Amino acid sequence: MKPKRISKEEYYLGIAREVSRRSTCWRRSIGALIVRDDQIISTGYVGAPRKTKDSFQHGVCLRDKLNIPHGQRYELCRSVHAEQNAIINAARAGVSLLGGDMYIFGSDYRTKKPINAFPCFICKKMIINAGLNRVICSTADGKFKIFKVEDWVKEWQKEDIIDDKHQYG
Repeated sequence: MKPKRISKEEYYLGIAREVSRRSTCWRRSIGALIVRDDQIISTGYVGAPRKTKDSFQHGVCLRDKLNIPHGQRYELCRSVHAEQNAIINAARAGVSLLGGDMYIFGSDYRTKKPINAFPCFICKKMIINAGLNRVICSTADGKFKIFKVEDWVKEWQKEDIIDDKHQYG
């Protein structure tokens, strides 16, 4: 009997899950991984900008303190999103993302339960401009959903950004 081998999606999402364990957000643990030509080229997790205090060091989530609901007012968050950090880390290393895929794993920080780790609008715009092909996201049911970036572009050409079917938060 031949042993069952996990898919590439499961493999890379498992690595993104480990990356998410570095997150410093009271609300969500998110990890992102960028893969091109079957090689990991960048990772990122939710965390404060380099050399600044994160929410754990402050002892409070600023957005919780201000009663800001999930999915709103990201500019008032201390953290940089995992997707943004993965893109930034590739840029710092001088690595092209063109044609790559992004894997995103997310869970609720408090309950550890998986969430639909779909990127927010800001991250979607960055992913489009970075030239990535696909985004593979963990889902609340423990599975994953694959998005083609070109489909986001086509949808936004026909409809407006607010009509997006898979919104975070």
